[in-house]
Amino acid sequence: MLLIDRYLLFQFVKSFLIFFISFTGLYVVIDLFNNLDEFLKYGEATGSLFGVLLSYYGPRVFSFFNMTSGILTLTAAMFTVTWFQRHNEMTALMAAGISKARIVRPLILAVVFIALLGVVNREFVVPQFTDRLGRNAQDWLGERAKDLRPKYDNERVILINGKSTFANEMRILEPSFRLPKSFPVVKNRLTALNAYYRPAEDNRPSGYLLDQVTEVEGLEKISSLKDGEQILVLMPGDTPWLEPNQCFVVSNLTFEQLTASREWRSYASTFSLISALSNPSLDFGADTLVEIHGRMVQPFLDIVLLLIGLPLVLRDENRNVFLAIGWCLLTVMIFFMVNLACRGLGANYMMDPALAVWIPLMLFVPVAVAMGAPLRDDTPREHTA
Repeated sequence: MLLIDRYLLFQFVKSFLIFFISFTGLYVVIDLFNNLDEFLKYGEATGSLFGVLLSYYGPRVFSFFNMTSGILTLTAAMFTVTWFQRHNEMTALMAAGISKARIVRPLILAVVFIALLGVVNREFVVPQFTDRLGRNAQDWLGERAKDLRPKYDNERVILINGKSTFANEMRILEPSFRLPKSFPVVKNRLTALNAYYRPAEDNRPSGYLLDQVTEVEGLEKISSLKDGEQILVLMPGDTPWLEPNQCFVVSNLTFEQLTASREWRSYASTFSLISALSNPSLDFGADTLVEIHGRMVQPFLDIVLLLIGLPLVLRDENRNVFLAIGWCLLTVMIFFMVNLACRGLGANYMMDPALAVWIPLMLFVPVAVAMGAPLRDDTPREHTA
C-alpha cells in the first residue's frame, strides 16, 4: 500500500497546490489591477515596483492561506477521491480486500498535517507582518492621515483622542489626553500639536510623547503628575530628557492597539492576544475571547469538515466530479453558517464565548462519526467464480 499511499498523496498535494495557487493568483491579479495606480506611485517613490509588490502581497499570501486552507484541503481531498473512483482504481483496491477507510487514510493524515501547518503559519509567520497586513494599498507607506476613534487607557483612566494618525511615524496629530482628575495649572486635559508613541526603553516607560504642548503655561517648571502612587504624566520639571515644551503620558496602550485594534487582533498570535487580555490598559470584549477559543478549535474543525465531506464522495456511485464539488460546497456552506452563527452569539454576549466557539465541534463530531461508521465497517465482499 505504500505505493498507493504515495500516489494518493501526490494527487492530493497537486490538487491542493493547483487550487491554492489559482485562488491566490486570482486574488492578486484582481487586487493589483484595482490598485495599479497606487503601486506605480509607490514604485516611483521607492525605486522598485517589484519590491513594493513583494512586500505588499508576500504577507497576504500567508494570510490567505490561513483563511482558505480548511476549505481547500476538503476540496482537494474530495477531488482526489472522486478522480480515483472515476478511473475504477477504488474498485480494484476494494476487490483486493482493502477497505475504503484504509484507502483514504493518507489523505486524512495529509489534512492533519496541513491543519498543523496552518497553526504554525498563524502563530509564528503572520504575526511578523502585522504592520504590513494592517495597511491597504491606498496607504501602503503609512503617510495618509486616518481618523482616530477615542479610546480609553483603562489602567490609568485616560481618554486618548486626536484629529488623525500617521502609521509611518506612529504619530497623533493634534492629540487630546483627558486625565482622570484635575491638576493645578494643567487641569484635566493635555493638548499638543503632535504626539508620538514610544515603547519602553531603559528606565523610560512606554507611552506618548506630546510635542509642542498647548494651553499650558510654564510647562518646564511643572513636576510629574501622579494619581496616588501611579505616574500619569512625566513633566520637564523633574524629567531631564524632556524638552521645555514636551511632556510624556505613560500608557501601556500601544499605537497598533490604539489605531487598528481589529486588524491587530486578526493578525496577532494567540499568545499576544492572551497577553493583551491581562493588560489592564485594554478592555477587550467577548469577541476577543471568541477569537482566542476559535483558534484553538480551528484545526479540529478542519479535520471534522473533511471527515464529513469524504463519506459523501465515497458513497457516490455516479463518480461525478461536478456532483462531488456540489456536495462539497453544500457541506461547507452549512458548516460555516453554523460556525459563524455560534461565533456571532458569543461575540454579542448572547452566549458564553467559550461555549459558543466549541458548540460547532460538539455538533459536528457526532455527525462525522456517524457518517464515517459505514466506511470503517466496510468489508469487501468475497467474489466467487
